[in-house]
Amino acid sequence: MTALTLIRHGETDWNRDRRIQGATDIPLNDTGRAQARATAAVLRGRLDATVPARIVSSDLARARETAEIIAAELGLAAPRTYRGLRERSYGEAEGIDVEEFRARWGDWHSAEVPGAEPWPELRKRGIAALGRAVRDHRRTTAPAAANLIVVSHGALIRELIRHATAGELPPVGERLANGSTHDFVYERDHLRLIAYAGLGA
Repeated sequence: MTALTLIRHGETDWNRDRRIQGATDIPLNDTGRAQARATAAVLRGRLDATVPARIVSSDLARARETAEIIAAELGLAAPRTYRGLRERSYGEAEGIDVEEFRARWGDWHSAEVPGAEPWPELRKRGIAALGRAVRDHRRTTAPAAANLIVVSHGALIRELIRHATAGELPPVGERLANGSTHDFVYERDHLRLIAYAGLGA
């Protein structure tokens, strides 16, 4: 069994300005770095020091730097990156603000944006990347229990939550906050949600 904590990366200037990032590689800002340190402090109080822990991330700068900050704060090895944990590509929508998006394509969850990664493909990619990360970690920790911290992106984490809850969570329109944590258990290729930040967990 592997205990998973999925974390949305810290804030960037584009997050602050409500511009769509997707696969565009935007770095953290100072607020995002502070959020990463605050998340590390939360994890320090929750992680069992007797259980082997590792941190991995998307290879995009905002996720990678968030993971590097958390790793340094917790005394963990440098994070390994996985391209499959990247944010959804939003095609022609990348770089525009939320108001323009709605004006051009309508509702966020049903919009057909030219060049955007389809939602089912995002979910399939995220599940596969998460499975690879777990298997890589388990090679060094099995058969004992293990903790894996995964720093990724809002849309991908949403899809993993939806997968684990058969679409029950998160509610439509609810935004996953930068630095938010979401706890899962991964066992026998099955993903189960334990605690969801949107519910105050």
